[in-house]
Amino acid sequence: MTALRPERESDTSYGQQSYGAAGAFEDWSGGGAYGASPRPEPQPHSQPQPYMSGPERQPYAQEPESFTPETYASGPEPYPASYEPVPDEPYPASYEPVPDEPYPASYEPVPDEPYPPVVDEETVALRIPDPPPAAGDAVSGSEGSSATRNDGPAHGGRAARRKASKRRHGRHGGAPDTRSTQDSAQGSAPEGRRAPLSRVEARRQARARKPGAAVVASRAIGEVFITTGVLMLLFVTYQLWWTNVRAHAQAGKEASSLQDDWANGKRNPGAFEPGQGFAILHIPKLDVVVPIAEGTNSKGVLDRGMVGHYAEGALKTAMPSDKTGNFGLAGHRNTHGEPFRYINKLTPGDPIVVETQDEYYVYKMASILPVTPPSNTSVLNPVPAGSGFTEPGRYITLTTCTPEFTSKYRMIVWGKMVEERPRSKGKPDALVS
Repeated sequence: MTALRPERESDTSYGQQSYGAAGAFEDWSGGGAYGASPRPEPQPHSQPQPYMSGPERQPYAQEPESFTPETYASGPEPYPASYEPVPDEPYPASYEPVPDEPYPASYEPVPDEPYPPVVDEETVALRIPDPPPAAGDAVSGSEGSSATRNDGPAHGGRAARRKASKRRHGRHGGAPDTRSTQDSAQGSAPEGRRAPLSRVEARRQARARKPGAAVVASRAIGEVFITTGVLMLLFVTYQLWWTNVRAHAQAGKEASSLQDDWANGKRNPGAFEPGQGFAILHIPKLDVVVPIAEGTNSKGVLDRGMVGHYAEGALKTAMPSDKTGNFGLAGHRNTHGEPFRYINKLTPGDPIVVETQDEYYVYKMASILPVTPPSNTSVLNPVPAGSGFTEPGRYITLTTCTPEFTSKYRMIVWGKMVEERPRSKGKPDALVS
């Protein structure tokens, strides 16, 4: 703000002669309309040089000119000899500059309007054209030019883009315009539109969003671990749950079919085919009721939830109906129905019953061998080694894997027949109670 100044009392202007001074309106044209002073003779600006020709002529020598009134009239008129410039009058001694008025207490400064976001014409994004200005819009100065306007992004050629770049990044590499930077970062554009990015900025952001090699490798390793964990979980679920469900269904179906055949007289005692069921094993203490099939094949017998009779090669054992011998059975301890999972809980005297088409054979549990190698086949001898039996008799041997969920060793349980009961007399007391 500039302070006010009192008006000058002098009747002269700066460097000019007063209108009231003598000779101000003299007529120098030769007449006497405004005064009687004759017009002074014009003075030449320089003396004419003599004309020379030939080698003696100096370069840039001026040719003689003849002075005429028209020549003088076309040039600037010099001040008259009596002219003296009048100096400016100083301020009076009593003059005091008027100080600026302070802002009132309720005054709130109006924030500067942010620069409009500058849009580069060479962008990779689409743009919506700006609407034409209204008839009453106020446009002033350079803001109303075709290059920049207050209500829209910058337009124009190379000069306009250069100005926009200076506004964004600062002049001569200085600090950028924080307001335009904040506006572009916050996505504030006219009419709620986000300002499009230039090609360089779009490429820079794309490179920043692109993950590095370490991130890609960690993601791949994580996906492998997750996939492996899911597969292992599915495998464990299949082994521990689904195989049991399927084996129980198959074993129950086989037991029902076997009992129906006995009731209808479709099966005759004698030799049986591998995988064919011929008896039912009952262990009342463990609530086990499972079919007994010929052979110990995994897929054909054991994996179907049944127990198998050792009846092949050197491991062939006797049948329950034989007068002497060892009736050997094998079954899973875990998965696939797991009929022998808890045989380690049997104690001496617990009943083990084998049901056939014509007879019930009742055994009493005698002894247990917790751990033995799989190669110890002597436990299936007619007089099994380690059982405590010393003479031939009618024995039963149950074999399974140990520890649980492994097949490294074998667990052996022995029993001795104590009763043979025909089916016509009904069930034995071990099954009734």
